[in-house]
Amino acid sequence: MIAAIVNRRSRLIELAQLFLKLGIIGFGGPAAHIAMMEDEVVRKRVWLTRDQFMDLLGAVNLIPGPNSTEMAIHIGLLRAGGWGAVIAGSCFILPAFLIVLALAMGYASYGSTPQASAFLYGLKPVIVAIIAVATIRFGQTSLKTKTLFTLGALAFGLGVWGIVDQLIILIGAGLAMLIVSRATLDKGTVLLIGLPSTLAQVTNLATLPQIAVVFLRIGATLFGSGYLLVAYLEQEVVINNSWLTPKQLFDAIAVGQFTPGPVLTTATFVGYLIQGTPGAIVATVAIFFPSFIFVVASGFFINRLRNSPAASAFIKGVNAAVVGLIGATLISLGRSAMIDPITIIVCLAAFIILIRFKIDSMWLIAAGGTLGLLLGGN
Repeated sequence: MIAAIVNRRSRLIELAQLFLKLGIIGFGGPAAHIAMMEDEVVRKRVWLTRDQFMDLLGAVNLIPGPNSTEMAIHIGLLRAGGWGAVIAGSCFILPAFLIVLALAMGYASYGSTPQASAFLYGLKPVIVAIIAVATIRFGQTSLKTKTLFTLGALAFGLGVWGIVDQLIILIGAGLAMLIVSRATLDKGTVLLIGLPSTLAQVTNLATLPQIAVVFLRIGATLFGSGYLLVAYLEQEVVINNSWLTPKQLFDAIAVGQFTPGPVLTTATFVGYLIQGTPGAIVATVAIFFPSFIFVVASGFFINRLRNSPAASAFIKGVNAAVVGLIGATLISLGRSAMIDPITIIVCLAAFIILIRFKIDSMWLIAAGGTLGLLLGGN
């Protein structure tokens, strides 16, 4: 009994240490975060097999909310139960919350955000390399047959095209795999998709409950890329409620992009501008709270789905599409990151180092950012 308690406490400490670290160095958005998690929990620590990791990745792509944060919660849930989920998710969010809150305070005082172009100049190519290596690993696991490879390639093409919604691509790939495998859906297999609710108009002087309602609904209905958050926030805090000006929202989005950790901590900045520190706390808790609920709820039936031939085929199709969509994201990020010979060389060097050596990506991230600062973004 005592040994079990000690073991669980040890696991909770490990989760806290890992996800605090990832929350601090997690630049580059969800694709980069997930690549770092795969490196840590599959390759280095062997907490999960790559197949298990891909199953979780497929699952988080089918529920609302920020994918990388939900992966952290899932990993914590599997590693140490309910408290593991709370600690992993919270520790991943906390560094970004504190950084964005500090920036919001500075913005409120001085009216501008710090310039980070030089830092990002050296950092972005490294992030592209990290995602590229992870995509190769995911592909080795999820694209084992011609059918799965074809689904991944189609998802990649549609992702680059950019017209078809990501959720439709994922569900379509799952259903295609079902048809190809000639499986039939189990009666217990249910796919739940939340639908957005229409918000009532509120006054410009937002109360904390009003902030909570808006950000709870955003967190509960935000499918797909974190970039969709921009559209949600513009509709709710600028158009519907007039809590911020378009310029203030743009600055909030910019802060969310160049700070580490989940992009959804943009809510921290927005909440602070609306109602100070209490508003920042309420907005952050509200936008992430649905993710904890969705992950814990889905965690109970993931193992059952894996044992169902029909559900297994569906998940394999979804996983193949996930690899394709990550590849499409890589193309987009590569165009913005590799803008001259220096950034191309940095990306290739980071890629080779990650392939050949078992180096912690944290050091490459630090080196890339430092190089960018030294070169001054030129």
